[in-house]
Amino acid sequence: MKPRHHLYLDDELTARLDMLGSKPGTSKSAIVSDALRDYLNRRATREVDDLLKSRLDRISTQLGRIERDGMVLLETLSLFIRYQLTVTAPLPEADKAAQAVGRERFRRFVDQVGRQLATGRSIGAAPSDAGVEQ
Repeated sequence: MKPRHHLYLDDELTARLDMLGSKPGTSKSAIVSDALRDYLNRRATREVDDLLKSRLDRISTQLGRIERDGMVLLETLSLFIRYQLTVTAPLPEADKAAQAVGRERFRRFVDQVGRQLATGRSIGAAPSDAGVEQ
């Protein structure tokens, strides 16, 4: 047997409950029970949302910083490349030795970047140029 409850409702709620309960296949008890269940479930959801809100805000802030840092790095690299290409004179086609030196330097650069990424260390955080190949 289900426990019996005595509730006091204002006139407006009573009228609306009477109207809903008068439809076939419904009862006032079922309506109130469903409404109370939904209300209590929403409160539990709201508490979880409140707990997660600060974490989501912190993650959002961190992602914003990461995006900003990525843009700074991209702009820095872009400016450096533009500057380097502007001030460096092109090599003459006949100077095969200089072209070979350039290709070798580029290969070493790519190898060094690969090694740094493989170790998980930041390229920009190198304590000195001792590990950088010339």
